[in-house]
Amino acid sequence: MEKKKRETVNNAETPEQQPETVAAEAAAETAAPSDRVKELEELLAAKEAEAAANWEKFVRERADLENYRKRVQREKEELIKYGNENLILEILPAVDNMERALAHVDLESQDPVITGVRMTLEMLLSALKKFGVTPVEIGKGTPFDPALHQAMGQVACEDQEVNTVVDVYQKGYLLSERLLRPAMVTVACAPKSE
Repeated sequence: MEKKKRETVNNAETPEQQPETVAAEAAAETAAPSDRVKELEELLAAKEAEAAANWEKFVRERADLENYRKRVQREKEELIKYGNENLILEILPAVDNMERALAHVDLESQDPVITGVRMTLEMLLSALKKFGVTPVEIGKGTPFDPALHQAMGQVACEDQEVNTVVDVYQKGYLLSERLLRPAMVTVACAPKSE
C-alpha cells in the first residue's frame, strides 16, 4: 500500500505545473461553450434530418399498407365475383348440347323426355343467370365484334354487309360484364369478283 501512496504522490502535479493546467482548463472552458453549442447544433440538425427521413419512411410505408389493403379488397371482390368461372365453363357445354337437342325437335312436342330436357335447360339457364351469366346477344346481320365473337370462317354473301355475322355455331357468354366465352360465328365477306 505504501508503494501505491508513493506512486500517487510522485505522479501528483507539482505546484509549478498546476497554474498551467488551470490556465489550459480555463481556456478550454471559455472556448468550449461556443464549440459545445456548435457541436450540439450539428447534432440537433443531424437528428432533425434523421427524424424527417424516418417520417418520410413512415408516410411511404403507411401509403403502401393502404394500397395493399385496397388491392386485397379488390382481389377479394373479384374472387367472389369471378371465382366460379371454371365451374360455369364446365356447365356451358351441357347447356349447348341441350339447346342443340331441342333445336331438332318439334316445339309443340309433349314427349316427356323433351319436356324434361326443356325444364332442365330452363333450370340451368336460371341458375346461371343468378350468378351473373348472360348470353352474348347476336343474330344474323350483327356487326362482327372481335371482343365478343370468334370468327370460325368467312363466307361470301351478297345479301349481307361485309364483316357481319352470317351464322352462329356456339353462343357466347358474359360473366358480370366480362367475357366468359366468345361466340363462335361465321362472318360475311365481299363476294369474289370474276
